[in-house]
Amino acid sequence: MRNTTPAATRRQALAALAALTAATAATTAGCSGSSGGSPTSAVPVRPLSPRPAESFANTENALLLQILAHPDDDLYFMNPDAEHMLTAGVPVVCVYVTAGEAAGINREAGTPRPAADKAAYSAARHQGLRQAYAQLLGLDKFTRWRRSVLELPGGVTAETNVLGNGGRSVRLIFLNIAMLSAGNVRIPQLWNLPGILMRTLIAADSPVRTPSTYRHQTLVDVLAGIMDRYRPTVIHTLDPDPDFQIHDATHPRDNDQPGCSDHRDHTPVALFAWKAIAQWADDVARREKRAPRFTVTSFRGYYNQRWPHNLPPAVVEQKARAVAAYGGSPQWDCGNVAGCGDYGQGGTRPLTNRKGWIRSTHYRYPSALPTPLTDPDGRLVAYGALGAQAVRWRETAPGSGRFGAPQGLGGGPLAPALCAVRDARGRHVLVALRFSALDGQGGANTRELVALEQRTPGGPFRAWTGLGTPDSDPEHGRRVGCPAAVATPDGRVHLFVRTADKGLATRIRDANGAWGPWQRLEGGEIQDGLTVLLDRQARVHVVAAGRDTVHYWAQDRPGDPVALRPLAGLPRPGEQPGAVPSPDGSIALVYRPPAGAVPYVHSGGTSVPLRHFEGYGPVTAHALAASGGRQGPLLLLSRDLNGEVQVQYGTKPAAKPLRPTSRLVPVGTPTLLAGEGEQVRVVGMSPGATPWIWRPRATSRA
Repeated sequence: MRNTTPAATRRQALAALAALTAATAATTAGCSGSSGGSPTSAVPVRPLSPRPAESFANTENALLLQILAHPDDDLYFMNPDAEHMLTAGVPVVCVYVTAGEAAGINREAGTPRPAADKAAYSAARHQGLRQAYAQLLGLDKFTRWRRSVLELPGGVTAETNVLGNGGRSVRLIFLNIAMLSAGNVRIPQLWNLPGILMRTLIAADSPVRTPSTYRHQTLVDVLAGIMDRYRPTVIHTLDPDPDFQIHDATHPRDNDQPGCSDHRDHTPVALFAWKAIAQWADDVARREKRAPRFTVTSFRGYYNQRWPHNLPPAVVEQKARAVAAYGGSPQWDCGNVAGCGDYGQGGTRPLTNRKGWIRSTHYRYPSALPTPLTDPDGRLVAYGALGAQAVRWRETAPGSGRFGAPQGLGGGPLAPALCAVRDARGRHVLVALRFSALDGQGGANTRELVALEQRTPGGPFRAWTGLGTPDSDPEHGRRVGCPAAVATPDGRVHLFVRTADKGLATRIRDANGAWGPWQRLEGGEIQDGLTVLLDRQARVHVVAAGRDTVHYWAQDRPGDPVALRPLAGLPRPGEQPGAVPSPDGSIALVYRPPAGAVPYVHSGGTSVPLRHFEGYGPVTAHALAASGGRQGPLLLLSRDLNGEVQVQYGTKPAAKPLRPTSRLVPVGTPTLLAGEGEQVRVVGMSPGATPWIWRPRATSRA
């Protein structure tokens, strides 16, 4: 039976909305997802507590599930990752929460303004997505899709479109909740306020004939039900906690929500997605006694407009082809009477738009995935977030190059933001970012950093310890960045995070295991994605990308405070820098300039281009050891222009990158662990939610 709402119930909901509007004006006008002050939810909230899993579900086939607010969010913000996975043969399921109808105007630049038609504009955007994904599948843009009605939890229905080619497939699911529902209700209010109802918009020519009604929990249940139906191994979401953003004459607001660097629909849809992830993970563990095996990547949105662009022209053009197919044209003969795409995004518009959304792809949680260490017996160990909880993988035997089954460590629901270090006594110490509350409906919406450490080297773990965040205010605490840590020989563990005001904060665990208070460090605004390292004198160094240069903090002597050390003459970074300590105590930095494919090594006042190491994303750098304790050549890790893994030994002009014999498309950011001499292991996560180990052969370098 389809979900219908009695008129009396609807009137009560609208009256409740009117009564709450004044009290929650600051909440709904500001960054979406705000708790609106003290948690006072009038609706019972299910605790977020995915249980620690002794085992995880076996996964034979990878599948990517993307949860979007609007048609085109995936093409602008989640590509090229989604396209690389689809090209590698991973099936893709996309869920579009809103109808994307906006004002109902589908206008090509330079043409007269047409009459508003929300149902037609929604249908035209759906057609644009079919055109884009058909092209990504290697088919003609106007290939016909199989369209049908999908029955979902709560009695709601949605349109679903399916298309395949050569073993690859895409499914589009249109929930089509009206962006502006009856009573001027929008998605942020569905997240924030108790008792809110929203209705779907029937797109023109849709096989869905009857509108559905959504409450807060309905949307959570629908998203969790879709996860349960398709069993994704990778989930893409938007940013649940976007940066605060000053809007003034220098930084006009554009499409941002007031005070934030993202659209007002992106944030609550991301929050709904994460709440559904936690619910689904717990339901599966309860029902099947095994946790689902999946990883999550969250992508920033309009943030791309506010920082230097980080994609080179070849990757931007690849993204633009898909967006142009989505944008379409009124001159196209696509067979859809409502329209052949979102005309405002057609032609060269994606490349000429001054907002430049297409020119970057930023992870909300730019942590290495997974983080490798070694056990006392020499086996490789990797820590990461799987099924929304912390896990540990151990090599089956020292040097085997294969991981065993994951061991659940709990702590969830966790963001994919986790670091791990080995302290001076050989114990592993983990720090992760936890969704401590995702209540919505006027309730709490908080984050906290949490730590887990072994009792003895190679032994069992203690209980999780809460570390809070550098900000006591929960709205600021939500914006905390990914933890990055380093252990020093004196027994300390130095933890660093980006703060809500885009600065740097630290907290130190002493040799006895006690954590000191949070301290803020001086410095300018930085992006998340910190590089933390220890030099030969056991001094701590921290590096981060700023707007105009690289920001750098270090100790003068071991045990001293970590303090700002401005670096002069460095060019603007386009991405998180790699860093290597030099024998003279200075730091060599490796990074790409904005929109650049070629990274440069900046050391001692010189800049050396690595012309054969073209790609995009962060560059990880490590100095190999040479005979006699001398420093050997640099080892570099990054993605190539196709999103695959590559490494390079040395910076000589003839040096060329090495690639695996079989294609490795990582999920998130891979990392490396260098041992004695030139023993190197690259560790990454596959789309099947299984970590892999690659041992590049140094003897084959140029």
